[in-house]
Parts: sequence; C-alpha cells; structure tokens
Amino acid sequence: MPAAAGRRSAVLAIPLAIAVIFGIVGPTADAASAPSGLKRFMDAVAMVESGGRYTARNPRSGAYGKYQILPASWRGWARQYLGDSGAPQTPANQERVARAKMTSLFRWLGSWRRVAYWWLTGSSRTTGWSPFARGYVTRVMKLYGHGPASGASTASAQSVKRFSEASRNIDYDGRWSTAAHAGYAGGRVRYTTQRGASATFAFVGRGVLWYGPVGPTRGQARVSVDGRLVRTVDLRRSGFDPRALVFSTRWPSAGRHTLTIEVVGTRGHPMVAIDELVIKR
Repeated sequence: MPAAAGRRSAVLAIPLAIAVIFGIVGPTADAASAPSGLKRFMDAVAMVESGGRYTARNPRSGAYGKYQILPASWRGWARQYLGDSGAPQTPANQERVARAKMTSLFRWLGSWRRVAYWWLTGSSRTTGWSPFARGYVTRVMKLYGHGPASGASTASAQSVKRFSEASRNIDYDGRWSTAAHAGYAGGRVRYTTQRGASATFAFVGRGVLWYGPVGPTRGQARVSVDGRLVRTVDLRRSGFDPRALVFSTRWPSAGRHTLTIEVVGTRGHPMVAIDELVIKR
C-alpha cells in the first residue's frame, strides 16, 4: 500500500485491520488459477508503490516492501496465505502474499482498475474517487497497459515495436468500432461483433503478440499466420481484464509475415477486440 505520499493514517489503518481479521474484504484467492494479467498488474503496482524495492519503508505509516503492505495487513494476510502471521517479509513471501491477495481482490471486484483503487484506499466504492486516487489508478493502469513495468533494460525495450489498434499497418475488413477504457493501451480498442470480420497485420519480425480485452461478453477468433490457420482463441473469461495477452507466436529469425484475426461470431457473446499488436524484432 502506497508509501509515496505517506497518506496512510491510523483512521484508515484500523478499519483495514478489522477487515483483514474478520475476512470481510473479499474471498480467499486460489493461487492455482491466477487471473489474466496478474503479473503485469503486480509489476505496475510495485513500480508506483516502491519503485520495485523489497526494502522500501514508509516512515509515517510503517508500510513496507515492494507492495507497501501495512503491518496489520501483513499479519492478517501472512496468516491467511502463508499460514503464519509472524512470517518475515522476505522477497519470496512478499511475492506470494501480494499474488494471492491481488488474485482474491480481482475475483471479488472484477477489474484491475478497481483492484488498484482498493490497494490505495481499502475501499470497493465505484464512484466518488478523489483526484489523488484517480491519479494513482491512472499511473498503475498506464504501467499495466504499456510495460515493461519492472525496470526492463533499454535494450529489451528496443527489441519490440508496438502497433496500436489504430495503426495503418492493420487492415480491417468488416464493421469495426472503437471503445474506450482506462485499462486499454492508449485508452482505446477496436472491436467488432460481426461474424467473418477480420484484421490483417503485415510485419517483419521474429515474433508477434496480440493484446486485447477478455471477459464474459467476449467470443472466439480464428488466428492465421502466413495464410495458415494456427489456432482458434477463446476470449471469454469469468472476469473482465482490459488487456490480456491472447495470442503469441515466434520464429528462430526475423522475416516477413502476416497475422490475420477473423471473428467466429460466437453465439451470445461474439465480441472480439484488438488493443495492441507487438512484434519482436
């Protein structure tokens, strides 16, 4: 929980501690089936909270570690997820606890944006967010959407090239529309519900990745590479994730390729969307 602004007061810490003790903040996580995008979200929160430092401490609130967890919260979460309320806040334990808690919160709240707000405030409210809270959530979601979020090297960042849904390199066929959400890279996606609608992307690289939203209203798409059908991807999930890695493939060396995404038109939930296409060079 955030150390950057040091705004954790005793008034907020007390109800949070009570919530942890009595288990009223949401269901327990099942770490065996983590939600899509969990690692990227954890990285984004860590960068905003502590710059990714396992030893960061807020002198005012006592929040500690990579994810700035309050002492009272740590005791309750360590008991719940590690089986020991006195477990030390080692890097490995911090990762296990944060992973389990964020998984539980996502299942309860339904979106990473709301999880970010809860991580800051301990509240599940959906309206009336303060300007500070909105700024915090925006920073987290921007890192979540654009990565790399954990200090990846410049060389690594330069090894990929990103193309938004509006790129001229993507040839859309059929009826496609634009939708906005803070969790999307650049804030927008291109989507369609039309059966047979397609998007074709020509590129030079040694790998390609498709990022897009998944959730209860999403459907299936056939993915072809260089004119050959390689997979039918299913974008339907129980919870909404605005930016998930839904398809990727790679080759031993760079070359010219085409990626085609064709909408199946799944009955009852046909929607397919493109947030960003990324090539590895």
